Amino acid sequence: MKKMILMGRSECGKTTLKQALKGKKIQYDKTQAVDYFDIIIDTPGEYAENLDLARALALYSYESDVVALMIAANEAYSLYPPNINGVCTRPMIGIVTQIDSPQANTPRAIEWMRLTGADPIFPISSYTGEGLWDLFCYLREEGDHFPFGKEELESPRVVLSTKYQPFDIGTQVADMEETDFIDINNRIKG
Repeated sequence: MKKMILMGRSECGKTTLKQALKGKKIQYDKTQAVDYFDIIIDTPGEYAENLDLARALALYSYESDVVALMIAANEAYSLYPPNINGVCTRPMIGIVTQIDSPQANTPRAIEWMRLTGADPIFPISSYTGEGLWDLFCYLREEGDHFPFGKEELESPRVVLSTKYQPFDIGTQVADMEETDFIDINNRIKG
């Protein structure tokens, strides 16, 4: 699989997309530092929002095969200037997230991605799975075998928590498996 770096402002869905592509349950997790997972480099939104930190994105892009600019379909403005793809030495794709949001304006977000020069553009929903298969196929290289099929990848995810909806802690703990957390007490040596 091609290695992809995810770039975009905070809360545009980078980490949620990473969890969806891993086939995992979705749980809110704020990315505090650059996070490497197999074929995905997840970056904090602050790197795209702050000029001083944005330089780091250029450096991390050299470790990827594909640069993925991300924008949520419900955003009020685009963070990206037109024709930004000219500053990148890697293929640049666009990913429009949160297309299932009631406030989504997907055609506008796709047009903003077109203006950047990103090609192709993938409208997706990490929660419902819509569009994930097309992105997965784009990242595929000859000889790759997918760990799951289209139906499984494009099925709705189990959402343990979001930052917007309150959740019942008792049901969250009951839904967790033993491998979903690390008990630090098991690692302390006496």
